Amino acid sequence: MSSPLPPNPAPPSDRPAAILIAGPTASGKSALATALALRHGGVVVNTDSMQVYADLRRLTARPDAAEEARVDHRLYGYVDGAVNFSLGHFSSDATALLRDLDGRLPVFVGGTGLYFRALEEGFSELPAVPDAVRAEIRARAEGVPTGALHAQLAACDPGGAEALRPSDRMRVMRAMEVFTATGRPIAAFQGNRIPGPLAGQTLRKIFLAPDRDLLRRHIDARFRDMLAAGALDEIAQLRERRLDPMLPVMRAHGVPGLIAHLDGTLSLEEAILRGQTDTRRYAKRQFTWFRHQMGADWRWIDPAAGFLDIVEATRDLPVPNHTQP
Repeated sequence: MSSPLPPNPAPPSDRPAAILIAGPTASGKSALATALALRHGGVVVNTDSMQVYADLRRLTARPDAAEEARVDHRLYGYVDGAVNFSLGHFSSDATALLRDLDGRLPVFVGGTGLYFRALEEGFSELPAVPDAVRAEIRARAEGVPTGALHAQLAACDPGGAEALRPSDRMRVMRAMEVFTATGRPIAAFQGNRIPGPLAGQTLRKIFLAPDRDLLRRHIDARFRDMLAAGALDEIAQLRERRLDPMLPVMRAHGVPGLIAHLDGTLSLEEAILRGQTDTRRYAKRQFTWFRHQMGADWRWIDPAAGFLDIVEATRDLPVPNHTQP
């Protein structure tokens, strides 16, 4: 049984500069974003850290060519998998995009909470890490359990280690890279904030919160649907590139298990179960993160109860004149 939804705040009285649609994976966000963009002559803008990658259209359920033909979609599938796409990259690209919309309403949609936060609150700019330092940290970390890496970080940057889960291997290594490159803890750089492109503007924010049991069934069914649509072939092509396994594209839900299947170490059913389980756990974390990290001005809606009502309620929404970031 689903936990009670937070109370919905009163709708804003001012016209919004953008609509923001967040929610767990497989909750119907893309369909709602398309409907609202069509209603208001707007543009659908990706706010998901995996859907930026060109390599993973099927496994990330990126909008297909027919959907993209219905309404303008931006920031989808334009980054090569070899790129370690960051929060800074997203913020910079979103800022440039907002300058280029000619007054059309942006509908930001996705499941990456930090991207939504960066749109309003900005983000802390971390120093660039030389390739040689990154390669050194990766070589030292090879075969080392994540807990042991966290202990290594704690020895040189106790505050950075305390702020990170021992299981968060990628961020632990990032903190180690920063310390190795600069000799300073990562917290020393986290006050250097880059302002968000939507800071101070009126926004309409929607979080889709489907029934948890229904969502789990949808996630499991969708994973099999993605395989039927050719996701395994997509992963086979990605595997042939022999990319660094620490890159974000190589850690997308489903990728490690399917690569293990192609390597002969997992059966297909075992790989499917692993992908489904990882995705369900991620959806649970998305619920938790938004509940505790985002403000009360997000309107939580069960899509099964009010999808059409959401669209109808914005029938007369005025399209704003954007304040240039």
